[in-house]
Amino acid sequence: MVERRRAGEPLQYVLGRWGFRTLELLVDRRVLIPRPETEVVVGEALTEAARLGSPVLAVDLGTGSGAIALSLAAELAQAEVWATDVSADALAVARANLAGLGGYAAPRVRLVEGRWFGALPDELCGRVDLVISNPPYIATDEELPDEVAGWEPAGALRAGPTGLEAIEEIVVEAPRWLCRPGVLALELAPHQADRARAVARGAGFGDVDVRPDLAGRPRVLVARIG
Repeated sequence: MVERRRAGEPLQYVLGRWGFRTLELLVDRRVLIPRPETEVVVGEALTEAARLGSPVLAVDLGTGSGAIALSLAAELAQAEVWATDVSADALAVARANLAGLGGYAAPRVRLVEGRWFGALPDELCGRVDLVISNPPYIATDEELPDEVAGWEPAGALRAGPTGLEAIEEIVVEAPRWLCRPGVLALELAPHQADRARAVARGAGFGDVDVRPDLAGRPRVLVARIG
């Protein structure tokens, strides 16, 4: 383990597990390392879910290790959670973490393979209370630390030439899946806040805000509709 760390492998992968909110998750090179910024996204989503009332139907797009979806199920009583990912490898990790969740929460989580909303059954269209995601939001040519670029899955980090491709796709499609009222909570990079607000308003969201992370930087797009 020491040699792996000395070679530059992230500590989280060396240990094979990492904490996220109330959970301890299996993590390896098939998935992104869970980060505090994403814990803030979950916190904002829980606040919005409480405002909507219980129980809620939530969708986690690009679930990776399952950190967001499993946290929602663990912390939100009676919530039904669907989690999607285009990567079969990532879903294998999420399934392992789901198996470890146990108790009353695990039966309320469903994992499905596919790209964003395309993985969901048609009968969920217009019925989802809460859409939440930590999508790729790094531009293709944007520099990253070696410990990130050399180890974490590129498909979960880089969205395309602008870095906004996944964010725009999710925001534009979300109103079709959300019920009224419904909420979208999305992680983004601080410099993308203004563009994300504009896209959300253009997609029909009437109440749009970008909320800060633990360092005070714009991090979570919260968009309400209906």
